[in-house]
Amino acid sequence: MLKLKIAILFCFPILLFSQNEKLSAEKLKQDLTIFKEIREKANSGLYKYRTKQQVDSIYSWAFTQLNKPKELIEFYKIILRITDFEGSLHNDTTLPDDFEKQYASGNVFFPYPVKLIEDKLIVNFQNNEIPLGSQILSINGIKTQKLLSSFYKYYTTDGYNITGKSIGIGSSFAKYFEIEYGPQKKFSVEYSLPNQTKKLKKTISAVSNETRKENFKKRHSLPIDSLQYNRAKDKYSFKVISSNTALLSVHSFVIGRNAKHKEHLAYKKYLDSCFQYLSQNNQIQNFIVDVRNNGGGTDPNDIVTFSYLTQKPFRENASAFINFQEIPFSEYLVYEETEPQKKQEEKKDFEDELKEEFPKLENGKYYQNEKFNPLLQPDPNNFKGQIYLLISPRIASAGSLFASLVAGNTKAIVIGEETMGGYFGHNGHTPIEYELPNTKIKTQFSIVNLDQDVPEKSNQIFGRGIIPHHAVKQTFEDFMQNRDSQLKYTLKLIEQK
Repeated sequence: MLKLKIAILFCFPILLFSQNEKLSAEKLKQDLTIFKEIREKANSGLYKYRTKQQVDSIYSWAFTQLNKPKELIEFYKIILRITDFEGSLHNDTTLPDDFEKQYASGNVFFPYPVKLIEDKLIVNFQNNEIPLGSQILSINGIKTQKLLSSFYKYYTTDGYNITGKSIGIGSSFAKYFEIEYGPQKKFSVEYSLPNQTKKLKKTISAVSNETRKENFKKRHSLPIDSLQYNRAKDKYSFKVISSNTALLSVHSFVIGRNAKHKEHLAYKKYLDSCFQYLSQNNQIQNFIVDVRNNGGGTDPNDIVTFSYLTQKPFRENASAFINFQEIPFSEYLVYEETEPQKKQEEKKDFEDELKEEFPKLENGKYYQNEKFNPLLQPDPNNFKGQIYLLISPRIASAGSLFASLVAGNTKAIVIGEETMGGYFGHNGHTPIEYELPNTKIKTQFSIVNLDQDVPEKSNQIFGRGIIPHHAVKQTFEDFMQNRDSQLKYTLKLIEQK
């Protein structure tokens, strides 16, 4: 999900908490104050989608929740509400490692994978208790819609996007339930069988985290969405699927660390061969580009791929800025190094790179040097026929930057579902991580505020993901048969030309 250039990892000492231990209101307010000040100083995207008044309002609410001692998990949920409200898919907030392990111990998890299909919560696992394809209506008396909305804060997306929340819910439903509603021994499930309306009830036993993970690996939808959460065996592929149509699938842009890495060079060579073939076989006038499983990756894979799809010069972004050149609140910074001297060297190296790339101060913001955002040219073998771009809620970071360039700067027909990554921009590239002193909660966010090099379009809305021309979700019937609804729709569209 991250589009990494620089990564700062953790090595602070861990403070152990018991599950039920309460921290004083004073300590929690101190952590919340530090958290707020860090965001104000370091997070260039704090006011990207929210006004200062709106941000101040949610912090006022948060402080009112801290008038008495609270358990760590309750404070964690308050912080999650704030990070989700900000609207950046690169926001990541984590509990202390030992606490999370302790909290996740024992048989406390909902046993079966689920998936949102046609806006319904569907059992995604073959079992003998609640049949595959059954619609879950409530769990332990909590209606499904309330469950889902309470889980939104655990999976951040860009701006006001909601579709991307389905990715987190599909992969971590049981984990979210356990954090939100506490450990459970049993689950009373109200459900209806596939294609029926009669309400049934079943009480099922909780399972361990290990069993939860194993069940997820064996989920029914694995053949269709296996690339969504697991490392793809093949990150990209090309094939000719008919006399006039070819398909390029790019499941990830995590392809080498940089432009000189051998994995990136192999990908570039592969693209060269694919587009040379297309230029030599001009009867192929339809080109499907499938990035539905692409959650991002590393430079310059996204822009190199786009260079084969455009006939016009382009830039990676229209503008980019950060809030600082010297790291604020460095006493709470999470370092990769452990020795004090090495930490200082690490900090200096990080700041030197920021000063080189973002030297220009204007109105309190440090803007990117143009040499880091050059005007790029189309590849000589760029495709000149009709592009069909397949998108999904999974698309984020470098994946959504690529998809926005295609949707905004070509005549591509976009098919699928709204992406979690923004059309107009996002906060990305460079993550930074802090640890709060009392709770030891870690908070990571990306510090570069990007406006993507895309035009305004009537169907694209600020604060939303990339919106398709043809909205196509997987149908329930296709889910049961593990058929690809969007690809099937696209091929039919091509046939009707």
